[in-house]
Amino acid sequence: MSRISTPSVDAATGATAELFGQIKKAVGTVPNAYAAIGSLNPGALQSVLGIDAVLAAGNLSKQDQEIIKLLVSSVAGCDYCVAAHSLLGKISGIDQGTLKNIRHGQATHDAKRDALIHFVRTLINSQGTLARADYDTIIAAGYTSAQLVDISLAIAAITFTNVFNRINDTVIDFPAVD
Repeated sequence: MSRISTPSVDAATGATAELFGQIKKAVGTVPNAYAAIGSLNPGALQSVLGIDAVLAAGNLSKQDQEIIKLLVSSVAGCDYCVAAHSLLGKISGIDQGTLKNIRHGQATHDAKRDALIHFVRTLINSQGTLARADYDTIIAAGYTSAQLVDISLAIAAITFTNVFNRINDTVIDFPAVD
């Protein structure tokens, strides 16, 4: 059971009910993380959804977004987001073996994907200004400056939900992963 008491999605009113309605219309259900965030702070949920909309209209493929979110969640140890982004990664077309390799810190044997994974892992595990060699490597892999903005935004977005779900111990409502 989650640590923070979350009212039923059906009991939501006002801005929260509107957000939940949008989510239900888009995906058929309101995931537990969104239910908890939205019931406590609809503005925070609106921000999360807004960032996802910006990313969807941005310069990264859906697969790259899911790789980033899965990787950051794996490193952070957010079981909820690992399960969610394993499923969303699969839906985006990433095969199960690749998803498992990302979760376990292993190479995926795709040079561009592995460059992204290395870049994101370096960013989240280091401090200070990124080394020029790391920047040069991600650019050489084919990522653009505009995509670096979206990579940064994806990291920021998933970090918020990782932290909240780790605090809440949000009940996982996605398929289990190994």
